Amino acid sequence: MQYIYTAIFTPIEDGSGYYAKVPDLPGCITTGNSLADAIDQITDAMNAWLVVAEDEGDEIASPTPQNQLSAGSDAILSLVSADTIEYRARTDTRAVRKNVSLPCWMVRLADKRGINCSQVLQDALRTILDSTSLARPR
Repeated sequence: MQYIYTAIFTPIEDGSGYYAKVPDLPGCITTGNSLADAIDQITDAMNAWLVVAEDEGDEIASPTPQNQLSAGSDAILSLVSADTIEYRARTDTRAVRKNVSLPCWMVRLADKRGINCSQVLQDALRTILDSTSLARPR
């Protein structure tokens, strides 16, 4: 699933970087040594927060419009994008054995042509997951 939320970046008092938070996602906070680092860190934190929420079936709030967010005068507001399917693909690379049933003729022809059925299934599932707005996994 793809999400876009506003993140708020506030300079750390001693000048060592930025605090970052996504107000719509409770507890989604981090810091960065620079603004660029803080953006990277909050993007990662937001993806992780959303993956857990999807897996747990938790309600995921709609984004609050920026003009309705409360931020200090020195704060920087920025839209941050998260793609939980892409994040899962990058971070959860464990192989899981899954038995599937295929017609015998299909298996023979695939073997004869050197087709890796596991790879074809992964590619097909990735295409389907990327192109549809599926309900959150339960």
